[in-house]
Amino acid sequence: MSSLSLLADTTWYPITFDSPLNIMRGVFFWVAIALAAAFLVCVCILKGERRKTFLWYALLVAASYACIVGIVLLQLSFAEDGIAALLFYPLLVLLLCIAGAGVAVALKPTKPVLIAAGCVVGAAAIAVLVCMGVHFANGGSLWLNWIVDETEENVDPSKVNRIGLYISAAVAVIALAAATFLLGRKDKKGFDSKSLSYAAVCIAMSYALSYLRLVKMPQGGSITIASLVPLMVYSYMFGVKKGVAAGLIYGVLQAFQDLYILHPAQFLLDYPIAFACIGLAGMFAKTKWLKKLPQLQIALGGIVAGLSRFVMHYLSGCFAFGMWAPEGQPVWLYSLIYQSAYVLPDIAIAIVVCVFIFCSPSFVKMARRFNQPAPAKTVAQDEAPMSEVAVTESANEAPMPEVAAAESANGAPTSESAPAPEAPKED
Repeated sequence: MSSLSLLADTTWYPITFDSPLNIMRGVFFWVAIALAAAFLVCVCILKGERRKTFLWYALLVAASYACIVGIVLLQLSFAEDGIAALLFYPLLVLLLCIAGAGVAVALKPTKPVLIAAGCVVGAAAIAVLVCMGVHFANGGSLWLNWIVDETEENVDPSKVNRIGLYISAAVAVIALAAATFLLGRKDKKGFDSKSLSYAAVCIAMSYALSYLRLVKMPQGGSITIASLVPLMVYSYMFGVKKGVAAGLIYGVLQAFQDLYILHPAQFLLDYPIAFACIGLAGMFAKTKWLKKLPQLQIALGGIVAGLSRFVMHYLSGCFAFGMWAPEGQPVWLYSLIYQSAYVLPDIAIAIVVCVFIFCSPSFVKMARRFNQPAPAKTVAQDEAPMSEVAVTESANEAPMPEVAAAESANGAPTSESAPAPEAPKED
């Protein structure tokens, strides 16, 4: 297959109605376009308080519509495409563990609960990777992705560059972790109920929007209508650390929808790590010299996040899907062309939509309320409570004017009526 023929081999979902899944996908797509057009008209017509009220109702409608799209298309996707049980159930358990851990931490954010939640989620993640390794070893992943014929008895795993995948995944994890802690060092620590609630809503909206595809590539990957916008906005609102965590969970969900899993390391690169990079979109939210240009803040963050995601997919394409490169074409060039064909347009659409959203001063003001850095604790602040206690104690000891007046009326000596002590007489 020539790289120049990728456009002809892609699936254009808005005009594809060959199955119940694609019919509903097309219907939801055009309904979303109509809703977006109606939204723009109403925003231009309405003014003042009416516009603010409309925006809140529009947000509720968008969230509800996203949930409906996600539920319907997920059910149809499972019914038509299916998914191997060895991959489905471990991924499902991992998502349930993540959800349970989030609820537990929100209800009781203590150190033992955090440790227990981390251990449970970590064990579930390890189980997922082990099951994927078994699936790869027995040839199931190669059959499902049409790399070998299902009738072949001896499957050659060397078609996948496992060493390159292991090294790439390890370097990617270290680099992303370092960038997250470096860029998010001023973020508020921990998840509270508000950040968890917003994370759940934004992940759900991104997941539903990801079903509204413009184009699907032959070996995986697609161009959507701004499916990454909710994750980028969440990162701007709550910081890089929380944004990366939300993107990671979203990446696991993507494995259910667009299942092209060959190897555990390839899964990490194409799903959790790639979409966790979208959490870097909020890296310029606290940059002071860009404070008056919120559109530039989110645009620059989106460019960094999009390029980081591109690098992850590019490495996966080089080491996991290199066998699809046309004869005589270098693998690195094939992966570069293939990944550029969908990753760059997808992130470009998301950035344009984000810039449009951040043109609203009221939205920017609301978003910035969440990303204020935690105040630094100083020595003066540490001593302040003690001084306040001392003032309170002295206030409690000093008689109130009303009390003093009452005691004076009852004949009790006060500071004004009490006789002065006599001077000692000289002998």
